Amino acid sequence: MENRTFAFIKTDKKLVKLFFKDITIIKGLGNYVEINTVFNKKYIYYKALKDLIESLPDEFMRVHNSYIVNLTNIDYFEDNRLVCQDQKIAVAKKL
Repeated sequence: MENRTFAFIKTDKKLVKLFFKDITIIKGLGNYVEINTVFNKKYIYYKALKDLIESLPDEFMRVHNSYIVNLTNIDYFEDNRLVCQDQKIAVAKKL
């Protein structure tokens, strides 16, 4: 993608501007995703995880069948898990 730094997502009947640098974890919930931010806000967005990963910048990586993380916001790795804002996420061996 070009040098986009934000996207608008439709949530709660309004368009919300989200900066990519503020997104920590994206969790798949079927046809929806839950987007977590560094400000401890959560947004529910109607989009499948597999479709969303294609439109995100390179600093985002799918680390599990149900999770995409922003690599710049990872605190540390522990065993086969990564920690981002006190949330532990299992890292899949292969996707």
